[in-house]
Amino acid sequence: MTKMLYFIIIVAFLDTFIQLPIITPYALELGASYTLAGAIVAVYSFTNIVGNILGGHWIDRFGRKKMLFNGMLLVGFILLLYPLAQTGEQLFVVRMVHGLAGGVLIPAAFAFIGDRTSEATRGKTMALTGACIGIAAIIGPAIGGIMAARSSITVVFILVAILFLITAVIMLKFIKESFYSTDRGKFTFTEFVPLLKHPLILQASLAAFALMVSNGTLAFALPLNVSEMSLTSETTGILLSVFGIVALIVFLSPLNRIYDRFSPVLLVIIGILLIGIALLILSVFVNFTSNLLAMVVYGFGFALVFPSMNRIVADASTKVDRGKAYGIFYAFFSLGVVAGSFISGLVAQLIGRPFLISALLMIIITAFIGSIKQKRVFGK
Repeated sequence: MTKMLYFIIIVAFLDTFIQLPIITPYALELGASYTLAGAIVAVYSFTNIVGNILGGHWIDRFGRKKMLFNGMLLVGFILLLYPLAQTGEQLFVVRMVHGLAGGVLIPAAFAFIGDRTSEATRGKTMALTGACIGIAAIIGPAIGGIMAARSSITVVFILVAILFLITAVIMLKFIKESFYSTDRGKFTFTEFVPLLKHPLILQASLAAFALMVSNGTLAFALPLNVSEMSLTSETTGILLSVFGIVALIVFLSPLNRIYDRFSPVLLVIIGILLIGIALLILSVFVNFTSNLLAMVVYGFGFALVFPSMNRIVADASTKVDRGKAYGIFYAFFSLGVVAGSFISGLVAQLIGRPFLISALLMIIITAFIGSIKQKRVFGK
């Protein structure tokens, strides 16, 4: 069953990554302005936050399997609406609904994995989920770009929709429910308050926010570095692939034993500091060798943070509230996606140092995470 969950995670993230090279061109093809095209890209992450929170509640109330199945099915049908869009405004609405529906998928899958793993082996298991996301991040944009070039953009949406619908049917057979509540109360924000105040959940959520802000900074500013080096966009792709490959090596090699041997909070702190160092290198040095080194450092930092923060959420929650815990966690994740690109663009326009500001933000967030840890340990 765990292998099936890994496959579901790949499919869920493939939905996001496969659209990276095609969603902006598709919006412009439908007549959207640059402003509307940017809004079409961003609205998915905005509504994803709402989907994460609502989905977290429903995952605990109605069960992981039911919500995961309904989410896969609903997203599959929504993907079929993309080819039907005739204007940029219609595409905006489709993306908005897509983000809302998709918000339930990842919290449900990780709640499942948290339920099915013991604390002793959870770190290594979370490393394998990171590898699944890494695979989706590597193959998704390539598949989307190739299919769009050789056929059409609409074919990409149709094929991903079919993949989602097939996966939803398959999971009915291979996935067994791990938990659902007999208390079917209405949604209230007050039920999230204790989780938001939980030191470990807060640490993991801040780590998720930091990680995705750094990722958004890379997506925005790395092409600017490459352009300043008078190199092509192919170089950008190579550099981004390097950090993914380094992370995969850590996830899949014997190095993944570190996740069960060391404190996940400690690994998160070290990882975010490494990411900050990588961003600082990118800010100071504008040559291929230093940028390559920065991406290796970033990849190792990413590898330390991702499984560790997911493990923290699983360890800090129980079956009763794990869906809500992951809903909060991935809401911060989605918020970081939105904030990363926005902050980078604003900083680039005002002072022209997006990597430096992002590096400073990593240091500040690390300090917050460390201070929360001290309070938790000494009971302050």
